[in-house]
Amino acid sequence: MTPAPDVALSPAGTVGTCPYDHAGRDDALGPLGPLDLFGEDFVRDPHPRLDRLRSDAPVHRDPGTGLWLVSRYEDIRRVLLDPAAFRPDNAQHAITPLGVPALRILARAGFRLGPALANNATDSHPGLRRVVTRFFNARRVAASVPVIERVADELLGTVRAELDATGRSDLFPAFAHLLPCRVMMELLGVEGLDAGTLVRWSDASLELFWGRPSPERQRELAVLVAEFHTWLTALVGDRTAPADSFVGALNRHRLPDGTPVDPRTVVSACFFVFVAGQSTTGQLISTVLHRALAEPGLWPRSGHEEGLAGAWVDEVLRREPPVTSWRRVTARPVELGGVALPPGAELLLMLMGSGSDPEVFDDPGRMLPDRANGRLHLAFGVGRHRCPGASLARTEAAVALRAAARRLPGLRLAPEAERAPVLGLLSFRAPLRVPVVEPVPADGPDGPDAPDDAGAPADGLAPAG
Repeated sequence: MTPAPDVALSPAGTVGTCPYDHAGRDDALGPLGPLDLFGEDFVRDPHPRLDRLRSDAPVHRDPGTGLWLVSRYEDIRRVLLDPAAFRPDNAQHAITPLGVPALRILARAGFRLGPALANNATDSHPGLRRVVTRFFNARRVAASVPVIERVADELLGTVRAELDATGRSDLFPAFAHLLPCRVMMELLGVEGLDAGTLVRWSDASLELFWGRPSPERQRELAVLVAEFHTWLTALVGDRTAPADSFVGALNRHRLPDGTPVDPRTVVSACFFVFVAGQSTTGQLISTVLHRALAEPGLWPRSGHEEGLAGAWVDEVLRREPPVTSWRRVTARPVELGGVALPPGAELLLMLMGSGSDPEVFDDPGRMLPDRANGRLHLAFGVGRHRCPGASLARTEAAVALRAAARRLPGLRLAPEAERAPVLGLLSFRAPLRVPVVEPVPADGPDGPDAPDDAGAPADGLAPAG
């Protein structure tokens, strides 16, 4: 992110008529009508609009944000694989311009995050990325499984206690939201901070820079983001961190010209990794659990059937990824999807829509965990900016599903799950609640006279497993 007082905080495009006369102009959509990327209808069910965009206007300028919406799989893949023509400079700019009060709060904290990882097109990127990926390689991810299982079991104990006491619980705040933060803090050696605080800071960062907060809400969020930045700055400035720790390794890194990396860049890298490593992974786990509970027969199988949990995670990443879109900006005039784009055109790559492209995935509307090409999705990106924590996120989500299904095989979604709030930021989407119930037979869960349909859901819910 680059939301500092002296850095552009909004896309180059502005609300208004498209100045370019070509096939992608605003009136080309006709019957699609206006599209509000933050609107309730789109957030709750984006697929109808994404399908229409992909089929009728695969490169379309959205007048509300000034962004060019790119929705076909091959076009998105081409953009991600060509960082020279499609630069990542705008990947973390605030989508809603920040007001002066919020900017002052950030300025007082010295908040300024320069290019480090996702928004870095300079020659410093490969080296910084190597340092980060070293902590998320296959060996470390495999070694992290016992940690994930231990933390998951502890958190599920709280869920179990709530179910025993009230007959219901919520898997988002009690489990999905906390699990990746606790795991990340252990893996990266972060101590002396409550996990809930780090979660609040991370969530506030997403909302401030990818949401549409009111001026008053911007001020509230800016206070939390400033606290986050201040803590990160102190963490990076503590030179007692072990050399082999995450922060220690970044601090010791040398740039291509041999000079030490500056602390501000280390803070920027940590900011990105900590937000992605907890908030977006928590969103993935929330979606995985919700969709598994809603899929007939899948929940009990997920706890014991070899490979099913991992395959289900990839199918969720294909169809319902927590990172729904990402941004790029054209470095020069370029044609994309038959549309001529000028230099400086800001693109919004519709990652969620690409996972349902019928040119790549057969019967894309169905959730098929045995799909042969399921892992071809672009949920983690592709190329030099592919998410460095992809393997860890996938593993955490699979372990979370498997552990929850094993320990709580009788769970069902509660009736209110259908109306549960959904996170609807520009590039992030997930259920903010996963309310569950555990129906109990009349004679008790272990009674010898329990009827054959003892596991049927209460309140008229259709079976989910």
